[in-house]
Amino acid sequence: MRRLAILPAVSLRWNSYTLDQIYSVPKGNAFMDRINNADTAWVLISAALVMLMTPALGLFYGGLVRRKNVLATIMHSFFLLALISVQWVLVGYTLAFGPDAGGLGIIGGLKWLGLQALTPAPNADYAPTIPHGAFIIYQAMFAVITPALITGAIAERMRFKAFVLFSLLWATVVYDPIAHWVWGQGGWLRSLGALDFAGGTVVHISSGMSALVAAAVLGRRLSSGEEPLPHDATMNLLGAGLLWFGWFGFNAGSALAADGLAVQAFINTNTAAAMATLTWVTVSWTKGRRPSVLGAAAGSVAGLVAVTPAAGYVTVPAAMLIGLGAGLACFWAVNLKPRLGVDDALDVWGVHGVGGVWGALAVGIFATVSVNGAGANGLLYGNPLLLLKQFLAVLVIGGYAMGMTWAILKFLERTVGLRVAEREEHLGLDASQHGEAAYTN
Repeated sequence: MRRLAILPAVSLRWNSYTLDQIYSVPKGNAFMDRINNADTAWVLISAALVMLMTPALGLFYGGLVRRKNVLATIMHSFFLLALISVQWVLVGYTLAFGPDAGGLGIIGGLKWLGLQALTPAPNADYAPTIPHGAFIIYQAMFAVITPALITGAIAERMRFKAFVLFSLLWATVVYDPIAHWVWGQGGWLRSLGALDFAGGTVVHISSGMSALVAAAVLGRRLSSGEEPLPHDATMNLLGAGLLWFGWFGFNAGSALAADGLAVQAFINTNTAAAMATLTWVTVSWTKGRRPSVLGAAAGSVAGLVAVTPAAGYVTVPAAMLIGLGAGLACFWAVNLKPRLGVDDALDVWGVHGVGGVWGALAVGIFATVSVNGAGANGLLYGNPLLLLKQFLAVLVIGGYAMGMTWAILKFLERTVGLRVAEREEHLGLDASQHGEAAYTN
């Protein structure tokens, strides 16, 4: 490999490798021979795309709240980009993807604690054609956005201190173990044969079901009638567009290679999102006599959520059906919310929870190895057992996430307190929690 002109022989070290060694490894070196430059570039680009999804989520949520809470809402997503990035490097990655501790498939060991053992070599258990660090940073972005999704349920009323502690605890005791169960080497759901291509169970069911519990524990927002909701639909639509864009890294990047599987996931992602958007707009048009702009944004996200666990395992027509089902199911769930008596402020459960459940079950119905040889055949291809495995994964992950979320929130409620004072809520979280305002007039 040709040494870069700006890197003469140097002595700086990355663990046991000098930079000179890394950039001038002779042909035949074992780990460098396995690294594919195209795969590495695609995974790094995908990591950047997924990173963009978190501030995009802030815009998506920020447009839906009152103007006195928009900064606080966007801050939730932006702050988590920093908080969980550090948590992931220190302990999150090793708990999720470290060698299985005790052989039980429950949690990863501490081999990668602080990433002190990181080398440029690939981790063959997960991604044999890219440097280990590329896989780590890609997965970090999944860990970042997952607790950020929950913030839509607790918008406009949670103390910032409680939010920080909740997010840190939730990422460590909910997200990291679930990621190990489903994706980790030796994880028990992975060993069972449950499938999740890019995070339908790990990301969306865990966050969506946790959001429902969080909204119930926090209670309903105060309704003062001072400001309309949403305060900026254009911000919401911009956030949805950026999420759609970033989702190509989320799903197609999960192939972990620049290959046909990535292409299949890319096409399926766009197709399902488009079909869910059309479905939601059509249903809202039929019911409300007008095509809803906010409904188009919600529908696109519902389709993206639902196709996430299936993106690399299904055909394009199946992806279209998954999008259709997501548009119908998530529209129904969002409209059911008032009857539940739970103030899930920004419909996290209805879109991510219900969409994630439908997507996970759809894998069990539509998956086929004829697409790219990945995964397994589902119900329609002669294997009803896969649907049962997917159903079990939905129940276990949903139940675990809800139970642990309740326990974390109750602990914080008794220690630091969860909800801002009534006066602070009326004033708005921008002013009461951050001492700033999004708008000056």
